[in-house]
Amino acid sequence: MTTLQQVATRAGCSLATASRALGLKGCVSDTMSRRVRRAAAELGYRSTPAIGKAGRRPVIGVLIPSITNPVFSSSLSGIENRMLVAGHGVLIAQSHYEPAREADAIQALLNDRPTGLILTLCDPSNIRSLPQAMPPTVLLGNRPTELFPAAVTVDNFRAGYEATKMLIALGHKAILFVSGTFTASDRARLRHDGYRQAMLEDGIEALDPVQIPFVGGYDQLDLSQVVTQLSPTAIIASNDLLAFAVIGALRREGVCVPRDVSVVGFDGIAIGQMMDPPLTTMEMPDVSMGATAASLLLDMADNAAPARHFDIAYGLRRGGTVRAI
Repeated sequence: MTTLQQVATRAGCSLATASRALGLKGCVSDTMSRRVRRAAAELGYRSTPAIGKAGRRPVIGVLIPSITNPVFSSSLSGIENRMLVAGHGVLIAQSHYEPAREADAIQALLNDRPTGLILTLCDPSNIRSLPQAMPPTVLLGNRPTELFPAAVTVDNFRAGYEATKMLIALGHKAILFVSGTFTASDRARLRHDGYRQAMLEDGIEALDPVQIPFVGGYDQLDLSQVVTQLSPTAIIASNDLLAFAVIGALRREGVCVPRDVSVVGFDGIAIGQMMDPPLTTMEMPDVSMGATAASLLLDMADNAAPARHFDIAYGLRRGGTVRAI
């Protein structure tokens, strides 16, 4: 059986440093931590801290904005299926789209000493206060940062750009962007940035976005003033759930979709295809993104693989909520 001392010798460090690197306690540089994990992987060493409490299998921690959103539920399914094969459990925390709650949620996950973390953050560039000793971490849906270089994403800017270009090609110019608050989702902000770029290229004025909270109030969305003042012929919603709310709000105003106003969403959740008419949406590969993030995390944790960034393809799903004018 491989001992921790053998791992330390192979990594060229002290026994105490090897213990800190594998146990995620104390300050160890990223370079040394990776060297120790690689040595452990090469020697087939499995540290006791990774197992956690006696009799409990290793776990990973996952932070998502909301488990009620089908997008994150789908990603979780991909993560759990991959971790089941690897013999890991999955701990779940939610931020409820509140940046101020993210650091506490991450710390709560770390209290269970996970093998690694998969995080979907409001905006990873705003994360400041984190423990010095972090396990391998992968961002899911957020672009990589200096602090979190490992990430699995889609090109949200390009998706917003292409959705807008599609509407412009169909003759739309008064295109409104309705979104959850940008501070709560860098994905929504990037989609809006793509919208603005597409409008700019065609010499069309981009309308000011309508921002509402992501949590609660969708069924009470009121677009009466916006529709009256701006007279949009098309609305892009930053996710499918919000697109459903937009369609409901328009119908309450006597506005028909797509005869009067076209609507486009993002995500491609299944319920959108059960609507009448089916929702036109930019379909995101949520399940495969979750599985990819889980595989990347396991490779980093077990094999000391370097942090990598995977950009997964998305696609347009044409429904019946868009028409040419």
